[in-house]
Amino acid sequence: MNIGIIGAGHIGSALAVRLTDLGHSVYIANSRGPETLKYVEQKTGAQAVTAEEAAQHGTDLVVVTIPLKNIPDLPKDLLASVPRETPIIDTSNYYPMLRDGRIEELETGSLTESEWVQQHLGRPVVKVFNNIYAHHIVEKGQPAGTPGRISLPVASDDAAAKQKVMQMVDELGFDAVDAGTLHQSWRQQPGTPSYGADMPADKLRENLASLGTERTEEQHKEFLANHAKTEQAMADQGIKLK
Repeated sequence: MNIGIIGAGHIGSALAVRLTDLGHSVYIANSRGPETLKYVEQKTGAQAVTAEEAAQHGTDLVVVTIPLKNIPDLPKDLLASVPRETPIIDTSNYYPMLRDGRIEELETGSLTESEWVQQHLGRPVVKVFNNIYAHHIVEKGQPAGTPGRISLPVASDDAAAKQKVMQMVDELGFDAVDAGTLHQSWRQQPGTPSYGADMPADKLRENLASLGTERTEEQHKEFLANHAKTEQAMADQGIKLK
């Protein structure tokens, strides 16, 4: 496949490593230009390009993996040349304290993170790779059928795009679990039990089912509070997010 990755941080670089290992043609971009990505090229085997070129070359798949606060700064026509059937993956997470500042729609719960991203991109997105550590993408993939194989939730309103992405998740060495619509993707956001938990598929499905499909006000408050505690702990450790 021809895959464009917009964002060369931890997740983008990890996906570039694995996808090039699997024989795909990967084009990776950041906000500072391809001349700043020589190390990433050497490390991943991907070709450094501009964001516009990553979108143009990603005819089979485009991954948007940049800080949530930077989504509105992307060119409005960035995905205009991308075929309508090409899945657009969103890996973003909301970190209001450490990076993103307050985004009102996410604080109130009127939108999930990826619904907010989808509105800004103007294209259907598939939410995945947001709840797994980047180095686990590189190190912990296993063949299908391996006991305890890590599973990843995949949410989208586009059934065909979701199916294509689920096949890629399996190719990368993880069980893909259908996590419902984008409106239901709050179940894989920071502060929820599946975030960073590396659950096998049966446990993940059980967890998603236990949360229901419509987020209650109590759930929203609980998961925001959980995430705030995690962010504070990260801040106390001196961890900074870019």
